[in-house]
Amino acid sequence: MTRVAAVDCGTNSIRLLVAEADPTSGELVELDRRMIIVRLGQGVDRTGRLAPEALERTFAACREYAAVIAEHGVERVRFVATSATRDAENRADFVRGVVDILGVEPEVITGDQEAELSFTGATGQLPGHEERLVVDIGGGSTEFVIGRDRVEAARSVDIGCVRLTERHVRSDPPSAAELAAVRADVEAALDLAEETVPLRGARTLVGLAGSVATVAGIALGLDAYDSKAIHHSRISRATVAGIVRELAAATHDERAAIPVMHPGRVDVIVSGALVLLAIMERIGADEVVVSEHDILDGIAASIA
Repeated sequence: MTRVAAVDCGTNSIRLLVAEADPTSGELVELDRRMIIVRLGQGVDRTGRLAPEALERTFAACREYAAVIAEHGVERVRFVATSATRDAENRADFVRGVVDILGVEPEVITGDQEAELSFTGATGQLPGHEERLVVDIGGGSTEFVIGRDRVEAARSVDIGCVRLTERHVRSDPPSAAELAAVRADVEAALDLAEETVPLRGARTLVGLAGSVATVAGIALGLDAYDSKAIHHSRISRATVAGIVRELAAATHDERAAIPVMHPGRVDVIVSGALVLLAIMERIGADEVVVSEHDILDGIAASIA
């Protein structure tokens, strides 16, 4: 067994998975999994640059993760950076900081690579071999991947909970016009995704990442975030629609009081939940299967 560490640095959060990996089968035994909201993508959609304060928040998280990696005696590390760093003019500053702290260069991967890693991580434990559409709703982008045992088609589009909120939401709670603007961006992006990925062809919709998991936690009525309860839960489209209405009508403080709501997600959850609902309505999905295994697990498996 090889002890590996996977780091996924996205627009909103940076996450770590430490696992024992079987080099023959790629099977993972999880040792440590954690997430920190750093909002690396703060302002990137507007300025094209990573903000100094966002970089410092991310580097502070990297220092915490470096200690965890050392504590577990990790042999191999892979650090993957996604949407925000793909878009930033000053991503070299980010790369230098990560190398200095973790001793490994972050791979700024393409949307297609991100999609493939997400699919691998999300579907590894699902039974059966039917065609699945995996949707990874991130902070800056959303990945659509369809396949059975392997990826058949994939597309990354620039709709994510942070990007959409920064573009359109100014009111608390959001106004009807702001919500309509978010929805219009999502519909246009779905049109783009459908040029590559047959969104309506899959039997099963699998949803990944924090917005989807938060909606699931609300639907399940959890008193606190519980990854095991959320993993592989099935949430109906009608339930998602009801939660979107409730979140969109709530103030910041009311959303913050929801037990499963991470403080770093309070201001962007409405946009994230809207993306999920729009996808379900577009493809006619009656339910979404929520996976807590995602790109992190795909990254760890790739090291093995």
